[in-house]
Amino acid sequence: MTPDQAANLLGVSPRTLAAWRCTGRYSVPYIKVGSKVRYPRKQLNEWLSNRPTGGSQA
Repeated sequence: MTPDQAANLLGVSPRTLAAWRCTGRYSVPYIKVGSKVRYPRKQLNEWLSNRPTGGSQA
């Protein structure tokens, strides 16, 4: 996926996604193809589904 597509899937701006990648704030899976950044759709969906959600646990 392109950065724009991945950002849309995650509900953030492409700029926010780039900041997460560059700072390591979140370990969003990505690969470099030459100078381009791509996000593997399957791995990105798995990462998203494994993120903790808000709320209290009983």
